[in-house]
Amino acid sequence: MTSRFGVVTLAAAIAAALAAASASAETIKVGVILTYSGPAASLGDQIDKGMSLYIKEHGHDLPQGVSLELIRRDDTGLNPATAKRLAQELITRDHVNFLAGLIWSPNALAIAPLSAEAKVPTISSNAAAVNLTRLSPYVARVSFTLWQECLPFGKWAATKGGFKKVYIAVSDFAPGHEAADAFSKGFKDAGGEIVDSVAIPVKDPDFVPYLQRVKDAKPDAVFVFVPSGKQATALMKAYSDLNMKAAGIKIIGSQDMVPDEELPNMGDEPLGVITVGTYSNAATRPANKAYVAAWKREYGDKTPPGFMSVGGWDAMAAIFSAIKATGGHPDPDKVMAALAGWKNPDSPRGEIMIDPETRDIVQHIYIRRVEKVGGHLANIEFETLPMTKDPWKELNPPKN
Repeated sequence: MTSRFGVVTLAAAIAAALAAASASAETIKVGVILTYSGPAASLGDQIDKGMSLYIKEHGHDLPQGVSLELIRRDDTGLNPATAKRLAQELITRDHVNFLAGLIWSPNALAIAPLSAEAKVPTISSNAAAVNLTRLSPYVARVSFTLWQECLPFGKWAATKGGFKKVYIAVSDFAPGHEAADAFSKGFKDAGGEIVDSVAIPVKDPDFVPYLQRVKDAKPDAVFVFVPSGKQATALMKAYSDLNMKAAGIKIIGSQDMVPDEELPNMGDEPLGVITVGTYSNAATRPANKAYVAAWKREYGDKTPPGFMSVGGWDAMAAIFSAIKATGGHPDPDKVMAALAGWKNPDSPRGEIMIDPETRDIVQHIYIRRVEKVGGHLANIEFETLPMTKDPWKELNPPKN
């Protein structure tokens, strides 16, 4: 028979345990700034789905008593002022522990100084501006830089691709110019000739007159960078309408030109297009096959995962790792120390790590060709440039 004293003691013990559990429980808030509306909403959807899928597949990996809350905000597109305001609200009102997402480089560049001032670890899932990580010691990147992709691609195009004369056509904003500069340096250093270049407006471009200038110049190929998504499809249509393939002008570029999720909308025109990138959902790596299978279970076959989705997945992998390394109490400086040199051998894109010196990603870069596989277009990786760092930072060391 249990005494009254025993009942009281047991009740007190339970109450104390519940109080301790409550005290140890912590909700980690991640402010996610992406484009959820407008013409580029598909880009935000890709990253958001990648983040959400990682949480569903790995939520059990968080320390006991720790939960994660995503606070989503819509930057509406390329809009630095809006992105900065949203970041300020997330920091001061919502008291987020992390910022993540960031599609557009100008938006990310506007946010970076805030992360430094408030000491909020910020993970870029896509924004590729080379100087982003230099603007704040609290920014790390799990995406790529255009220099990381396009400088070695320029060398490859001249030495292995068989191209002698190339015209450059890129969108008129920071990533476009960085892609052009990087490809041009790699191509010219390897003996190639840049015939000419043109910058195309970012907002609602009509690609036909710009590609007509390319066609009139009669290069071997045109190197292209435009924002991933619907603009890539529109440019490919203009290339087709001008019959440039029949004119012997090949199209080459970064992975933004033929994103996996847009290939079903492009017809057969992209067949043979060679690009450089960090990911293809057609890759046979076991981690990628598992990722694609999980994506299909969760989202079906209507929209396949592309490189931006993997940017969302890997951002969450980095955040989870930092949370675990800090015991569920993500002190900003301890988080950044945990991210310095962070490695993930099982990303869908292959092995990745964060350079402890630059907080930029180090990863395999793939040369890919669009081919038809099983009746569908796919980016087939046929050459790998292993564990490539961002060369811009090596070419432009910090000024002390």
